[in-house]
Amino acid sequence: MVVSESFKIVESAYGKAGVKILHVSQQGSVHTIRELEVETSLTLNNHKDYERGDNSDIIATDTQKNTVYILAKQYGISSPEEFGLILANHFISKYPWVVKAKVTLSAHPWQRVTDTAGRPHNHAFVSTPLSVRVASVLLIRGQMPVVSAGIRNLRVLKTTQSAFVNFVSDEYRSLPDFKDRLFSTIVTADWTYGKINQELDFDFAFSTAHASVLEVFAGPADKGIFSPSVQNSQFLTQKMILEKIPQVEQISISMPNVHYFGFDLSKFPKIPGLEGKCSGDVYLPVDKPSGQITSTLTRGMITSKL
Repeated sequence: MVVSESFKIVESAYGKAGVKILHVSQQGSVHTIRELEVETSLTLNNHKDYERGDNSDIIATDTQKNTVYILAKQYGISSPEEFGLILANHFISKYPWVVKAKVTLSAHPWQRVTDTAGRPHNHAFVSTPLSVRVASVLLIRGQMPVVSAGIRNLRVLKTTQSAFVNFVSDEYRSLPDFKDRLFSTIVTADWTYGKINQELDFDFAFSTAHASVLEVFAGPADKGIFSPSVQNSQFLTQKMILEKIPQVEQISISMPNVHYFGFDLSKFPKIPGLEGKCSGDVYLPVDKPSGQITSTLTRGMITSKL
């Protein structure tokens, strides 16, 4: 008896990456710009292109690229999330054999130039790479869209009001307690909207989340805020975002340690005064190895007590 082995494709998708677009809209003399990089990905209800080389159902990746520009021209780009929804709905509604459409977007950060009188400019902008805004829309035929947003490359640093003490002390430990240390990290955040309604303003939600990260990290300008650990700051940030944006269902944050170690000046005993404050403190930036702290916070069940 000869047993023949069978094979099955369990997952497939294809699309276009790196589609860059700048959209300029105008209301009177005021111009508004949105610059995005878009990636599309489609899953079909069959695999004949893979298994038999039959391309009759393929929406070419070049066609997907063209669609980005055409829909931007037709509908504009009010926000990355809204434009992602427009694209995903287009692919699902126009092509009945597409069962899943995923659109990921990143926004280049532009701000209006401010003139000498403090007025925002009507049509001049300056690139402000403080962080990168990202968004994602996943639409499966017959289901509601899943819209996510996030922050990339938000690098922050504070020189005090941070500690790390009372952690496990065993034969492997070499790190001392730090009652006051320099704290720096590069924040990556991703949150998912549990509901999309008319009250949800994607731009405002992003600004709120971004501001929450900085508020929990830095605190008031004159006094700051104490952080007992990266973990605790991460949790408080997630909690604040869920409290301030009711449409957000869950949020994941990654905050790697960006280390700055005090430079050992005791090697230079012939130079007087180095053991004191002198002009300040000197640190050595060290990027690797680094601690990696990640967590996801979601809304729990609310139980009422009667």
